[in-house]
Amino acid sequence: MKKFVVGLTGGIGSGKTTVANMFNKLGVELIDADIIARDVVEPSTPALAKIKEHFGVEVILPDGSLDRSKLRHKIFSSEHEKQWLNSLLHPLIRESILTQITETSGEYCILVAPLLLENKLTQYVNRTLVIDVDKTTQIERTVKRDNNAKSVIEKIIASQISREDRLKHADDIIDNSERDLNVIQKQVEQLHKIYISMAKEQ
Repeated sequence: MKKFVVGLTGGIGSGKTTVANMFNKLGVELIDADIIARDVVEPSTPALAKIKEHFGVEVILPDGSLDRSKLRHKIFSSEHEKQWLNSLLHPLIRESILTQITETSGEYCILVAPLLLENKLTQYVNRTLVIDVDKTTQIERTVKRDNNAKSVIEKIIASQISREDRLKHADDIIDNSERDLNVIQKQVEQLHKIYISMAKEQ
């Protein structure tokens, strides 16, 4: 039986984790693309060995793990290097996502992926749920949360799909601008019932 999968996405600082955790508390299994992306480059993995060979030892920390900020710096300034890294990691991430989807046991599962649309992961989901906030709120929340400069956050937002395009791809939207958790919780519970019903009909 094919699994019913909801893809949960949104821009940086939109509150994806908050909403995903609400679904999780209702018993929905989560597959987190960010965690998978970290797992595929853990020390001793073939992918990390290839990264070290390609970029050199300076992207490896003394404990043998990946120095993400050094690597980010290298690919940020070179589209060619970014493409090389993506062609190495994306197939591994996809394979792990698909394996985890088949291993879930509930009525449906949620794939949490900030770059769901950018990395064309929508082909693996039945519904796309977008957590939406305006740009000002995104910047305010992320600066506060990550202690990063406003200019850094703006660059990250610019590198992601635009808010308008994200909303165009949405089957369902949760507006998280006001951050009233009780309102969000009610929306999550309502969508949970809808998704269960859709999964049963599939």
